[in-house]
Amino acid sequence: MIIPKTKEEIELMRESALIVSRTLGLLAKEVKPGVTTLALDKIAEEYIRDQDAIPGFLGLYDFPNTLCMSPNEQVVHGFPTNVPLKEGDIISIDCGAIKNGFYGDHAYTFKVGEVTEEVQKLLDVTKASLYVGIREFKKGNRVGDVGFAIQNYCESHGYGVVRELVGHGLGRKMHEDPEMPNYGKRGRGKKFSEGMVVAIEPMINMGTRRIMQHADGWTITTVDKKPSAHFEHNVALVNGKPELLSTFDYVYEALGIESDEEKEFRA
Repeated sequence: MIIPKTKEEIELMRESALIVSRTLGLLAKEVKPGVTTLALDKIAEEYIRDQDAIPGFLGLYDFPNTLCMSPNEQVVHGFPTNVPLKEGDIISIDCGAIKNGFYGDHAYTFKVGEVTEEVQKLLDVTKASLYVGIREFKKGNRVGDVGFAIQNYCESHGYGVVRELVGHGLGRKMHEDPEMPNYGKRGRGKKFSEGMVVAIEPMINMGTRRIMQHADGWTITTVDKKPSAHFEHNVALVNGKPELLSTFDYVYEALGIESDEEKEFRA
């Protein structure tokens, strides 16, 4: 069942989403060769708690950490470890926070030092596909419109679109209706309505779309061991149009990047 949010609830969700956005901005300064993902996890947990919020992933479905940390061929749901990041790695950092009873859930794939042109293109296309999908989250459209747009954009660049893992509705629970696949057919699926809040999150592979789950029950990797990228925003349907609750601005500020990519989705 889809649970629409009131204007007041959307503002509370914005607060949760921005805590996650600021956490990712803080981590952006720390992602570098030699750092361990467990060290980053500790920084994130301390910051979220300092905001009078609760780490949204810690203990959720028995997940043992604050962050899902997925380097290189890992798609999502990787555990933080003591293995140092290396020059040329990429790392998907997925973070959640709960404040005022509502979740924020937001992800960014970072470069560790310099990466190859091939990997840079994967990151650029995956992030661009996120906004391609968000544009379809509007009055009169359906779930399939978002999925089709993301799939068509990424497959046109030769990439594999993961099907087993999807975005989702968001609210007092981390995962609410509707599921938001990154593939689909136009005009299919549940219809969007005012007050919906969703997490749209393309998970895109450089090679095959096929993935495998490890014996730990969490870690997902590409079958061909080629890199995978993952970007995620929280979006509300307000006055029939998509409005971002999360932002990459804090990441860009930390990395010295100028971007107006979110301008069209702001209130």
